[in-house]
Amino acid sequence: MSAGVKSYAAVDLGASSGRVMVGRVSADSVELSEAHRFPNRPVRVPEGLRWDILALYGGVLDGLRAAGRVDSVGIDGWAVDFGLLDADGALLGNPVHYRDARTDDVAEKVWATVPAAELYAATGIQHAPFNTLHQLTAARSTAQFAHAVRVLLVPDLLTYWLTGEQGTELTNASTTQLLDPRTRTWSYGVAERLGIDLDLFAPLRQPGDPAGLLRPEVLAETGLTGPVPVTAVASHDTASAVAAVPATGGRFAYICTGTWSLAGLELSAPVLGEESRAANFTNELGLDGTVRYLRNIMGLWLLQECVRAWGEPDLGLLLREAAGVPTLRSVVDAGDGTFLAPGRMPERIAQACRASGQPVPETRAEITRCILDSLALAHRRAVADAQRLADHPVDVVHLVGGGTRNALLCQLTADACGLPVVAGPTEAAALGNVLVQARAHGLAGDLPALRRLLTRTQPLTRYTPRGDTARWRAAQDRLAAR
Repeated sequence: MSAGVKSYAAVDLGASSGRVMVGRVSADSVELSEAHRFPNRPVRVPEGLRWDILALYGGVLDGLRAAGRVDSVGIDGWAVDFGLLDADGALLGNPVHYRDARTDDVAEKVWATVPAAELYAATGIQHAPFNTLHQLTAARSTAQFAHAVRVLLVPDLLTYWLTGEQGTELTNASTTQLLDPRTRTWSYGVAERLGIDLDLFAPLRQPGDPAGLLRPEVLAETGLTGPVPVTAVASHDTASAVAAVPATGGRFAYICTGTWSLAGLELSAPVLGEESRAANFTNELGLDGTVRYLRNIMGLWLLQECVRAWGEPDLGLLLREAAGVPTLRSVVDAGDGTFLAPGRMPERIAQACRASGQPVPETRAEITRCILDSLALAHRRAVADAQRLADHPVDVVHLVGGGTRNALLCQLTADACGLPVVAGPTEAAALGNVLVQARAHGLAGDLPALRRLLTRTQPLTRYTPRGDTARWRAAQDRLAAR
């Protein structure tokens, strides 16, 4: 390894796959390579939908073995889900998947004690049936919960298995609906009223804090030579991805694309008013005191489920065929919770179009175009609503994550928003993960400096809006009126 260059392993866990990426960082360069990629396949058992956390941990170990010598390891992943540990530190069953039905009717029970408006004013988190708060409420009557002495969010659980040390990383903690985004500490008043013991959570960690050393058993399993530190990164993958948005100023919106689309703004303070709650925007914490003010959109999950139902056809061909379908022929609400559960996605999309009196997409290309137009329309609405609610105008939209590979989606998003879209980097979460580790070890500067480094070193593609946005505005109005 060259002098002045350090190597960092970024474990980046998505809802459909995990990867271990190696970032080689110097004062003026960052290079990312893939060491290992592995599937993340949830398992449906008699009691519901569960994450196969042991397979994920095995994938992490395989990835570290393939990564070779590294100066640090960091883990980011999806939010809200958690493992329960007993008094011996043993896991009490596989973590429940956020798409499991156990929380379907829980929100109303929570609101009966803490009304929705009060809950939002205290925590700033959008309503979603799978929020950690709702999951904990649903779990309280179970035998597993009765024996639990610790709750660890998924990235923190894997960090614990690697190091033997427990902590709760701040950006992911902010998604639980149990943290105050103004004080950046737990919301004890909300937890007390709902009977949730916050001592179940390990102490809060900041991005960049040390999280322990790889245990001797892990070193032996992976062939690494110790000591190897583990660094707390922005462990919510969206927080890591937003940290890697290659923006050159403050007037930007971002869309983190993948299984979900997370569209919004980076702010210095949360937006906690009633209008923001009604628009279902969330205030999650980011790097260096920032707030990720965003809306969750169903994202490429819609297309992933259709492709799965169709037997995994060639995606490139499918997208080329979809490009030939007329724009905005049919659209659905890409934020509608009816699309949350897996299964029968093509039929459900066709049914939604039929129920709203639109032409029913019949071919795979038509369904694909319906999904992409619907996502672009949802991106438009989220970006516009965020600017209005936060009084924060933007000049450009940065689109990062897996959706950057989908040129049609990027162009449609530019058309819909009426703003230029800068697409890239694709592996934004892994890059954000790596750069937080590098900063903790003295190789990178503040957030603007991280972004300047990315702007210089990462391939970016600019999409210019084509023509008038009036058609998109009219489609949005029609969808809102249904």
